[in-house]
Amino acid sequence: MKAIQITIDERLLKDLDQDTEVRRQGRSAVIRRAVFAYLRNKRRKTIAEAYRRTYGGRRAADVDWVGWANDTAWPDE
Repeated sequence: MKAIQITIDERLLKDLDQDTEVRRQGRSAVIRRAVFAYLRNKRRKTIAEAYRRTYGGRRAADVDWVGWANDTAWPDE
């Protein structure tokens, strides 16, 4: 791991230090999880936006199967 230096508002730091999980696991562990959650959420939003742009609000299955229902027929018995 790499140590970094950040600036944080004094009130926010005080609130952070009063949290029981922070006291138990330490600031760094809690901040790492917060950053991980932020990045995961941002990735999910980016993927959702890409789907929205690609499919225009329609579900992927609706787009993928358009027109296929009439392209096939059951063989006569």
